Amino acid sequence: MISERDQAVFEAAIKLGALYHQWVGTPVSPDTAETIEAAIEQSVMLQPFVTSVRVRLDKGLMKPHSFGYSELQGLMYNVEITTQVGRTCCHARLRRKGDYPLMEIIECYECSSVSDH
Repeated sequence: MISERDQAVFEAAIKLGALYHQWVGTPVSPDTAETIEAAIEQSVMLQPFVTSVRVRLDKGLMKPHSFGYSELQGLMYNVEITTQVGRTCCHARLRRKGDYPLMEIIECYECSSVSDH
């Protein structure tokens, strides 16, 4: 039997993995970073079980090549996501840890209400 906690963790992890691989390589610059952040957030919020997502990209890592823009890289991500299955919430993140884009579970907890997802 899969628990609500197990499913909430799975949902957070699969969303972070998909987000990571779907957007890497996207053309980005410091001037367009906020637009890309909002697009990623809106896209992820459409998915089942997601109750919140916050995306920030490290503009300091955006080094333009000869055509004037960068490509989104995994190390640029700073993402927090919360999923909810039944009464269980999972808070997870994707962020730079040294030279690696690390995905990790921050905490699982009982939510105050049942989500309509």
